[in-house]
Amino acid sequence: MASAQPVPKTPLDTSAPGPMLRYQNNLPKLPVPALGPTMQKYLKSVKAVVSEEEYKRTEAAVKEFETSGVGAKLQERLVKHASNPQVKNWLDEWWLESAYMGYRDPVVIYVSYFFYYKDDKLRKLPAQRAAAITTAALEFKKQVVEKTLEPEYAKGEPMCMDSYKYMFNNCRIPKKPSDIEIAYDPTQHTHIVAIRKNKFYVIDTVHNGQQLSTKELEQQFERVIETAGNEQGPAVGALTTENRDNWTEYRETLLAANPENKKLLEQIESASFVVCLDDSTPVTRDEGSRACWHGNGSNRFFDKPLQFIVFDNGKAGFNGEHSCMDGTATCRLNEYVTDGLARNTVDHGSNEIRANLPEPSPMNFQLNDTLKQNIQSAQQNFDTLIGKHELTVLAYQAYGKDKIKKFKSSPDGYAQMVIQLAYYKMFGTSRPTYESAQTRKFQLGRTETARTVTEESVAFCKAMENPHLSREDKIAAFRAAVKVQGANMAECVNAHGADRHLFGLKKSLQPGEEAPALFTDPNYAYSQHWYLSTSQLSSEHFDGYGWGQVVNDGFGCAYMIKKNALQFNVASVKDLEVHGKKYVNGTYHFKQCLEDAANELGELLSTELDAQAKL
Repeated sequence: MASAQPVPKTPLDTSAPGPMLRYQNNLPKLPVPALGPTMQKYLKSVKAVVSEEEYKRTEAAVKEFETSGVGAKLQERLVKHASNPQVKNWLDEWWLESAYMGYRDPVVIYVSYFFYYKDDKLRKLPAQRAAAITTAALEFKKQVVEKTLEPEYAKGEPMCMDSYKYMFNNCRIPKKPSDIEIAYDPTQHTHIVAIRKNKFYVIDTVHNGQQLSTKELEQQFERVIETAGNEQGPAVGALTTENRDNWTEYRETLLAANPENKKLLEQIESASFVVCLDDSTPVTRDEGSRACWHGNGSNRFFDKPLQFIVFDNGKAGFNGEHSCMDGTATCRLNEYVTDGLARNTVDHGSNEIRANLPEPSPMNFQLNDTLKQNIQSAQQNFDTLIGKHELTVLAYQAYGKDKIKKFKSSPDGYAQMVIQLAYYKMFGTSRPTYESAQTRKFQLGRTETARTVTEESVAFCKAMENPHLSREDKIAAFRAAVKVQGANMAECVNAHGADRHLFGLKKSLQPGEEAPALFTDPNYAYSQHWYLSTSQLSSEHFDGYGWGQVVNDGFGCAYMIKKNALQFNVASVKDLEVHGKKYVNGTYHFKQCLEDAANELGELLSTELDAQAKL
């Protein structure tokens, strides 16, 4: 985590409820960018991905938007909305609704993301590992609840810590037409929920006013594994893998079937977090990553923001529900857990186990025939969905951040160009690419879209694939592309990208008003059709991190930049079809192209290092 030095310019709030929020109320509000610069950025990004003829159509639509008065009118409304003292962040509610709560496809695959941990050499048994993870996570929870957790910083300035309130004792609840988030008092709800063989168990982490030690938690998890036996229970958790409208109906049926079911659901929804004790034993990175991404769909409760997953061979990971928290917050939690256990800085408490610990309490849902049918249907739909998807991991060990810095390149810009070159190798063209830029330096800030494909990145890909071009020209093309990528990212982090502003302008249309040509132009949709959805979160303690693609003719490409390695998680539909052409084993082909691109770029830039070494 970035250091707090030097002293931030953001003033302290002396009335803040705790150190974690000491800058929160004084963070700047998310700005509304000026209209002109946004239009120019948008045009520039479109020009890189469409033909000259198509570009002229977009250019005309932008000109009309700017000169007809429509743009100015929508901008005026947006500025008015943003300046409302009741509105902390003009984007916040619109984005939550549009990107998450109103989204009806299943959260698993399409919304949720995962981390897959490296092995813990000290803890090979599942109950042992689950207990240690739980203790570390509860330590982090204590800091969040007591608001003593140090804020995060970017370039010396504090970031918004508001989303941490959605981390523990929280749950997404399915509703029509839009889901809701429900929060419970973390001091009153000290229990966690363990799932084994699809069966749910409540474990209170406090007994007689004292938190359970790691040894005591280990006993509780052993009891769960023993009690669950070898028989699979009815997969109530599978209902959370469904389309959100279906799950809304199933939940109503579950509540109506028996009053006891309401209490049981509330116990899951109010739990600090969930620990999934899977009976599978993944070995490869691909197996472990897939198991954390979706597992069998039954030994889970996907509406919980935090699910720690421990496998029968002691391997472990995490699955996160994405709606109210972005990955930076849960990455910090998981880094805290894994780093604390690796460096032995976690207080595990006494090795003595109290004799009077209550047994974990089994949760026996009352299921009628309709619910049994619903569960069966959910499991079938899940199996069909998963069967259509592929995931593979490139763990590239040739070099990482240290070497890239010797190449005098931004590590993130470098990784983005590896991805661009890989795509160009496979498809012979560049297509719209999303990179997540975080805007947490603003109150309730979340993300902005950094559009990676630029005229410079396209020129770089073409240069690399041109066998007749000199090394110097290729390196110059690379440096030009990375420079623009870095400048674009810096603007996005400062909330001066194009996408969220365009979204806000579109949301400012009133019911019944005709959408201007800017929004109906096919290039508006095409330039936001993310053939590559990319984002970086890095930890030396993770062996995997990823999510699904956002369009079925594209890839989800999560990546980590480690000290001496790069890692890319490639997810897509099996044998994806892109613009009428089927790519059998396309997921694996893209992985190979990533490796080839990383090799070629590394070899190219190493020639500069070799030349310097000879001087």
